[in-house]
Amino acid sequence: FDIETWIPSEGRYRETNSASNTGEYQARGIGAKYRKKDGKLGYVHTLNATAIAIGRIVITILENHSKSDGSVTIPQALQPYLGFGVIQR
Repeated sequence: FDIETWIPSEGRYRETNSASNTGEYQARGIGAKYRKKDGKLGYVHTLNATAIAIGRIVITILENHSKSDGSVTIPQALQPYLGFGVIQR
């Protein structure tokens, strides 16, 4: 699964997050196993994920929330984590 974000300066969406189920593939490479109820060993299933592509997220916020006076309005959902709502020029 990929999450893409609109980048106005490029006129396209860019991947900012991704996750994939790699099944046993990565576990076989590192020998990661678990013991089943019947006592036999099996390979664990693994996930491969990017939590967040910080650079692209910053670009996205700057490009999509910049105002004509040079300030940037922080999206409401992020304001509680940052403690402010506007970046002044």
